Amino acid sequence: MRACGVDPSGLRFAGSGPWALLTGCMETDMERSENTDNPTIEQYDQPTGGWGSVKSLLSHAKDEGMLASTLWATLQKQNKADGYQCVSCSWAKPAEPHTFEYCENGAKATIWETTPKRCDREFFAKHTVSELLEWTDHDLEKQGRLTTPMRYDRTLDQYVPVKWEDAFREIAAELNAIDPKSAVFYVSGRAALETSHMWQLMARIYGSNNLPDSSNMCHESTSVGLPESIGSPVGTVTLDDFDQCDMMFFFGHNTGTNAPRLLHWVQEARKRGAPVITFNPVLERGLMRFKNPQSPTEMLSPDEGTKMSSDYYQVRGGGDIAAMTGIAKAVFALDDAAQETGRPRVLDVDFIETHCHGFDEFERFVRQADWDEIVRCSGLPRDELEHVGRVYAKAEKVIGNYGMGLTQHRHGIENVQMLVNLLLMRGMMGKPGAGISPIRGHSNVQGQRTVGITEKLKLIPVEKFEEFYGFTVPKEDGLDTIGTCEGILDGSVKAFVALGGNFSRAIPDTARMEDAWRRMRLNVQISTKLNRNHLLTAEINYILPCIGRIERDTQASGPQTVSMEDSTACIHASFGHREPASRELLSEPKIVAELAKALVPGKSTVPWDEWVGDYAKVRDAIERAYPTDFRDFNKRMGTPGGFHRDIGASYREWRTESGKANFLTPDTFDVDPDIDTTSADVLRLITLRSNDQFNTTIYGYDDRLRGVFGTRMVILMNEEDMQRLGLRNDDRVDVQTHTDDGIVRKVEDYRVHAWAMPKGNCGGYYPELNALLPLWHHSKRAHVPAAKSIPVRLTKRGRQAAA
Repeated sequence: MRACGVDPSGLRFAGSGPWALLTGCMETDMERSENTDNPTIEQYDQPTGGWGSVKSLLSHAKDEGMLASTLWATLQKQNKADGYQCVSCSWAKPAEPHTFEYCENGAKATIWETTPKRCDREFFAKHTVSELLEWTDHDLEKQGRLTTPMRYDRTLDQYVPVKWEDAFREIAAELNAIDPKSAVFYVSGRAALETSHMWQLMARIYGSNNLPDSSNMCHESTSVGLPESIGSPVGTVTLDDFDQCDMMFFFGHNTGTNAPRLLHWVQEARKRGAPVITFNPVLERGLMRFKNPQSPTEMLSPDEGTKMSSDYYQVRGGGDIAAMTGIAKAVFALDDAAQETGRPRVLDVDFIETHCHGFDEFERFVRQADWDEIVRCSGLPRDELEHVGRVYAKAEKVIGNYGMGLTQHRHGIENVQMLVNLLLMRGMMGKPGAGISPIRGHSNVQGQRTVGITEKLKLIPVEKFEEFYGFTVPKEDGLDTIGTCEGILDGSVKAFVALGGNFSRAIPDTARMEDAWRRMRLNVQISTKLNRNHLLTAEINYILPCIGRIERDTQASGPQTVSMEDSTACIHASFGHREPASRELLSEPKIVAELAKALVPGKSTVPWDEWVGDYAKVRDAIERAYPTDFRDFNKRMGTPGGFHRDIGASYREWRTESGKANFLTPDTFDVDPDIDTTSADVLRLITLRSNDQFNTTIYGYDDRLRGVFGTRMVILMNEEDMQRLGLRNDDRVDVQTHTDDGIVRKVEDYRVHAWAMPKGNCGGYYPELNALLPLWHHSKRAHVPAAKSIPVRLTKRGRQAAA
């Protein structure tokens, strides 16, 4: 690699323009072409970030046919106060952003959305739906941006153009011909606050509370668990707390792929000596080594980057409650020793007495817990958990981060609440530098719930909606994601109207759900790109293409701004500036308003046209309905770094029934107690995402950070398990769910490969392996699919030489 010039203030670009640094410093052999005919799996020892990340971005941009200058100009606006908010993850945006305030996956999402490729009427004229059903998820989305409203013609087996006004009229007629309770209005995590608020009003005026969203599939365990513990459905920390903390926990989160910009704050914490202790069944590169692309010195250095986790523990999949119990048991022992010797207490007894409820029961549970059982269930030695307890006991400001490794289990709620218990023991809640940090996925999935996207009546201001707009809100809870799937299977759901997303790929039981989907009456998809959900044709089907967040949205009052909420409960403005992909596109708020005018004319006083003409009026309506969280919404929305919602737990106001923070004691260590893995040949499958995807969007077939190139059809296994089952690297297997419900769930012709996994666990990629996930295997109260613990058996198909 040749050297490039730098100066103390930042980058000095060789040649003409910033891309000269990115291309001119890339004379290495790190680049891997995607070769699905000859996939390879090997150890990847490079850090997260660094030149591997830059090379990947350049490769994707080139493959999409994008001009470097165009991409650079766009990325310079990403996550900036005067620009657009990233369309991928929801991690927080700083008030003083870096020059490159985006990560590899965020930039890939921008490339994917701003591609010059078009999936237009000519494309649909060339291909039948039956043909397109044979294409992969990657190849469908790779056709580019949708440009024209389309309606499915069953006689041709093709989508054909339809006028917007005809589509709205016909969709409304179909919906008004059925019981509103049989219609579902789904929302993906990308729709802005303004659109989401309008969407839920339209559905309720129509008569449906069926408003499932992306959170149902990932962090609903948080949304149920945290309010019971601390009175808030979201985390308590902001970026200021990350700047102050002196220790972090990470449980079950692949930060390097799913929220890479967080790595900057982790790196800074490590540089000031803060321990970062990670519990994850899979060794993820992002929390092992990181080389910061913002730093020329790091990028040009030959070293391996920053060691991100001071301690990394491969907890057995589903063993987190046991591990946290072991840490808590160690803390109690240290507190006992401190009292015996007259030293300061390890427990924050003043905080517990003043602010907490249920501590005595929790203490009994932990003290009575058997170390042998803790070790067996967690898969971790006692001395390692006691070491973590000692490190934790010395810290003053601790943040507990977690992801779907905690939430996607049968007892996902208890997982979340046990982490809260661990923090409450030492008063690590509601003070600077400390708190709970659920790391959400999609860019506005948290915010949608804030403005009314929920099937639960108790979470919306029913009386205000009825008073403000003169209609009656349906008085029973609606369907969440699991309820929607059950309704599609039994035929009670007749219509599915989606504001974004790829619902059928994100949900469990793929084969059963795809078959049942075709028996519905109506399927409407508001989208930017083609995906499989468009091709699962009901009796009547529409594709309604919309403007993307990065594009200019001009309405009657001029250019419009939208807003969204990040993982730290901060609200941000977002300004699109790119030319829309097609003149035929409508904005999401415009589509919602026009559909509402056709569907529920005269049934409310909602001023749909006024709202579309000026989105500021929608924000006024949001503030009116939610005055505490959205005080002075329009004045504050442009605040650099966003403005923070009123999260009582962040300043020790506990909005719980007890009026205090609650220690909530689990019933068991086993977070998935009703699946049988006692047979020697049954493994627990953990679904994973590659660093070349975001949620169901597959950017490519390489998972660079795991060294998997050219394939997603792989099962990563513990080497001892492979030997025990008579398997070798690159053997081909069929994978079948081990259940007794009479349903065969199976995927075929996967290759196995030895990996650093706990014994009894294996891993493979979502969403393809959703085919193995039973619909009933979900969080007991939150209904989140338990995708981190699927019981499976592998059957060898015959040996094949290593690629």
